[in-house]
Amino acid sequence: MIRSLIILVAVLALPLVAIAQEDTAGGTPTFVEGDVITNDKVESLKPFLPEQFWSNRDFFFYEGMQLEIGPFQRDYSEAPEYLAATERFKGQAKIGPASSLENYTAGRPFPEKIDCAGDPDAGTKIIWNFDYQWDGDGSNSNYYYSYWDRGEELPLYFQGTAKTILLSHRIEKQMLDEDNGDLFRGEKRKNAFGVEVEAPFDARGIMLMTYRYKESDRPTAETKNDDTWVYVPTLRRVRRISAAQRTDAVSGTDFTFDDLRSFAGIVPQYTWECLGEADILAPMNSRVAAYPYNEDRNFGPYGLSYADDRWEMRKAWKIRFIPENSDHPYHHKDIYIDQQTYVALYSFAYDRKNELWKIITHNHRWSGDELTDDTKSKDGWYHGWDAVPEPRDMRVVSDTIVNVQTGTGNRIEFWDSHGTPLKSKGKIRRYIDVGRLTKGR
Repeated sequence: MIRSLIILVAVLALPLVAIAQEDTAGGTPTFVEGDVITNDKVESLKPFLPEQFWSNRDFFFYEGMQLEIGPFQRDYSEAPEYLAATERFKGQAKIGPASSLENYTAGRPFPEKIDCAGDPDAGTKIIWNFDYQWDGDGSNSNYYYSYWDRGEELPLYFQGTAKTILLSHRIEKQMLDEDNGDLFRGEKRKNAFGVEVEAPFDARGIMLMTYRYKESDRPTAETKNDDTWVYVPTLRRVRRISAAQRTDAVSGTDFTFDDLRSFAGIVPQYTWECLGEADILAPMNSRVAAYPYNEDRNFGPYGLSYADDRWEMRKAWKIRFIPENSDHPYHHKDIYIDQQTYVALYSFAYDRKNELWKIITHNHRWSGDELTDDTKSKDGWYHGWDAVPEPRDMRVVSDTIVNVQTGTGNRIEFWDSHGTPLKSKGKIRRYIDVGRLTKGR
């Protein structure tokens, strides 16, 4: 049960020729905004999908699907405060030894145009921009995590709440002026992530807390791994979880901890390469509600598809990581990252034999829009706060993973995820206190 729970801890000027030749045929789309693509028309999507995705399309496209074509290259620029912090500290962040990050304060570390072909650090710069993408205060959501085997949902599932709190590198001007972006003076952590399990009954009451440290940005020899504690009701005590389990194949699932959001690992523990750029079609801004608003949403016959939703044309980077650790389960992983927001669109993990193993896809939700069939959030699902009145945040609201070698997979849904902070520092201190895991139990 503890091992299974670990997975919940998380979750342009050129005409884009390099990847168009490697992964897509490119060209001019035959579809336009507002078109609805049904299964008999999916061939028109092929030039704008990663080759590995298209080769395994039976997992994702199906009879009865209604894939709506959304805007092409819509503007999802970040909150003005994030952009202001980016401009304030522009040019200060540097790539250090072993893919480490030096002299970073807040905002996007590398806002300048990245030369994928000519800059040997391009892949590393892109992943640091991904790591420090605008994400509000972190996340606050209800989640539902399901297990699938060749289209059948298994009885094993998890349901509960999760929250991430950003503790450093914040973009609020007062925090930058007074504490260099730290929420608390002298803060050593980057963020804290808490999970509580509410169902099924035999897992109810499991609670977890993870700290990620600023030192995780340093070279591998100096990196500080995450600390994670879990309260297990049946044992009535808190246990510490080994950092080595981050890349383990968790029992009963195809995810590892580091697969959430395509990459939730520690950057310097990998080498990074930029493989090119592409015009890619992806589920960028959902218009159809799922958990916790709607538990009957159609995810296709395999339970792992977003084809009944809105997809958009986006400009993406394609980057590759290779693990430094020879015991890592992956030979490498290729990740497509949106060039404007730096959210992940797809990723493809290869096993130690260098054969395609897993396909990870994400759905997103833009903080400025409401879902068309979401009747529970008309009062606003993502509120700004005094320092950031308009969040302008592209949220990841679902991850799916398909094991193409076995036909199994997993889906985690958290459509109400938002980044509005707690009301006071006192509430934040109480939430991130490891002692909270056992209080009153």
